Amino acid sequence: MVSGMQKYRVCVIEDDPDVALYMKTVLEKRADAVVLAITAPAIALQSIAEFEPDVVITDIEMPGISGLDLLKSLRASHPGMPVVVMTAHVSVDYAVSALRAQADEFLTKPIASADLVSIVNRLAEQGRTRKAAQAPQVVLAIGAHPDDVEIGVGGILSAHRDAGNDVVILTLSRGARGGDANDRQHESLAAAELLGARLFLEDLEDTRISAADPTVSIIERVVAEVRPDIVYTHSAHDRHQDHRAVHSATLVATRSVRTVCCYQSPSATIDYRPTRFVPIDGFTESKLALIDCFRSQTELRAYLEPDFVLATARYWSRFGGGTNCEPLEVIKDTADISVPASSMTAGTRFKGNNQ
Repeated sequence: MVSGMQKYRVCVIEDDPDVALYMKTVLEKRADAVVLAITAPAIALQSIAEFEPDVVITDIEMPGISGLDLLKSLRASHPGMPVVVMTAHVSVDYAVSALRAQADEFLTKPIASADLVSIVNRLAEQGRTRKAAQAPQVVLAIGAHPDDVEIGVGGILSAHRDAGNDVVILTLSRGARGGDANDRQHESLAAAELLGARLFLEDLEDTRISAADPTVSIIERVVAEVRPDIVYTHSAHDRHQDHRAVHSATLVATRSVRTVCCYQSPSATIDYRPTRFVPIDGFTESKLALIDCFRSQTELRAYLEPDFVLATARYWSRFGGGTNCEPLEVIKDTADISVPASSMTAGTRFKGNNQ
C-alpha cells in the first residue's frame, strides 16, 4: 500500500486453516494489510459487514456456502466491494460462473505471494476510489451578504442537493446596510430551508468586512467543521469591497480544500473571466425560488427580476452548452467535481471553455 494511507483491510474466507494462515501472513507482512481470516464460511457475511474490508478473497468449494453463492450475496449487499474468487480445481465452468457473478479476479491455487500482494493492492485501491466517488460531496458556498450565493450559484447548489451532496452556506454579514438585518436573517433562513442547506450566519459589519481576521478565522472554523470538498466564493474582480475581502480571506482559509471556484455577482467587473460554465437546465426554477426568498431585495433590485436572472444564465450558455449556465472562475481544481443537471449525467465534470 502507499505510505501514509490507512492500511488496507482484507477479508480472507477459506475453510482450510493452513491456507488461510498462509494468506493472512503474506498480506500482513508484504502488503502491510489488516487481515481477517474466516475459516467458518457460515459467519462470513456477518463478519464482512462488521469488518468492512476493502477486498474480499473467497474460496469456491466450502462447506455450507460456496464462494460463488457468497459472491452473489456480496454483489447484492456490497455492490462496489472488490471480490477475488480462488480454487484449487482449474475448471472452465468455475471460471465462467465466477465471471458471470462479477468476480473481480479468478485465481487458482497455489497462489504466488507476489501475485497475491499485487492483486490485493490494486483491487483495494480501486475499491477505495470507487467508494470515495460514491460518497456525497460536501459543498461550501461563502457570501459576504444574504442572497450573494443564491444569486451566484443558486442553480449549481440546487444541482448539488439533487445529486445528494451536502450543501453548506456561510454568510458573513446580516446585510444591514442593504436592508433590515432581521428581515434579511429570516430570508436567509428561509432560503437555506428551501434548498436543504446548512446555514452559518455571521454578523460582521456590512461594507466593512476585513480580508484578514476575524473573517479568515470564521471561514477556517467552518471549513474545519464541515470539511468541504468544494468551495464557491466571491471573485476578486468585483466592485464591492466586501466581496473582494471575502475572496481574499477565503483563499487564505481554504488552503486545504481541493477545489475553489469564484462565482459572478451583479457587481462583478469586466475583468471577471470565467473558465468553467455549468449547465443548470432543470434548476433555473429552483434558483428563482431561492432568490424570491429575499423579498426585501427583489422589490428593490432590478437585477433580481426573473427575466434578468434567466437572461444572464442564457448568455453564459453560449460558452457551456445547454440553455442556461452559471459561470465560474476556477482558482484551484484537484477534485473531480460532478454536478448532474438535467443536461448532464452523474459523474460528468463541469464543462470548461476559455472565453
